[in-house]
Amino acid sequence: MIRDSRNKFNEETGNKIIKYLAIAVGVLAVIVIAIFIYSASLENEEKQGSLSSEQMASLTNSSNESDSEEASIDIGKSVNEAKNEIGNTVTNTSTNTNSNNNTNNTTKNTENNKTKTENTSNSNTITTNANETSKTNEIEKQTNTTKEETKTVELSFQKPVEGEIVKEFAKDNLIFSETLQEWTVHTGIDIKADKTTVVKSAEAGTVKSIKNDPRYGLTIVVEHENGFETVYSNLLTSEFVVENEKVEKGQSLGTVGNTAVFESADEPHLHFEILKDSIQVDPSIYINN
Repeated sequence: MIRDSRNKFNEETGNKIIKYLAIAVGVLAVIVIAIFIYSASLENEEKQGSLSSEQMASLTNSSNESDSEEASIDIGKSVNEAKNEIGNTVTNTSTNTNSNNNTNNTTKNTENNKTKTENTSNSNTITTNANETSKTNEIEKQTNTTKEETKTVELSFQKPVEGEIVKEFAKDNLIFSETLQEWTVHTGIDIKADKTTVVKSAEAGTVKSIKNDPRYGLTIVVEHENGFETVYSNLLTSEFVVENEKVEKGQSLGTVGNTAVFESADEPHLHFEILKDSIQVDPSIYINN
């Protein structure tokens, strides 16, 4: 039994191998035939290609002989035309370039002229402003100078009455008072004058007040420029002026009397004071003799 099964197996294996070999031989035969056919077709194509190239060469030679003259003429014309076109193009290009350059130059010149005009106008404006500023500064300087001169100019006072100074200014030292019988200060000067002697304004100004002072009697105060005031006391009358009246230098104000309580024991006189910025100063310094 075992031997029979082995024989069958060997027979089947041999049959399979034969089949496979037959199939392989068939495939190789098909491949060889295909290669042979393909090579034959290539040889036919090469022959046809050689014939067509020979025909093309003959055709080309015949056509070149007949058309050479026309081709040369056409080529010559086309070359000349091309040269002319190139020349015209160059000429037009140069012309356009020149015109563009001229236009650009004109534009640049116009812009430069505008810039110069603007700069000129700006410089003129700056110069005008500088001149106006300098003029304004000069006017301000002159105004300030005038104000300073007005402030610094001292007024020139005259004696309100003619007469001897019988009692001097004594603000820092003491003078004996016959009326009070004591040593006291004296903030003005006493000018000897008879009763009813006319008292005149020492300088131009405005009558500030007319009052009855408890110490110095009937008193007229005249206000002047630069912070000055003059005081006229021990008056009998003030009949020539009223308060707030403007008076000129030497204008009559009143008359000498004897109304000062603090100086009633003294002979008739005018008690005269000068104040600078509300401070009593020595009248003798400011009076022109």
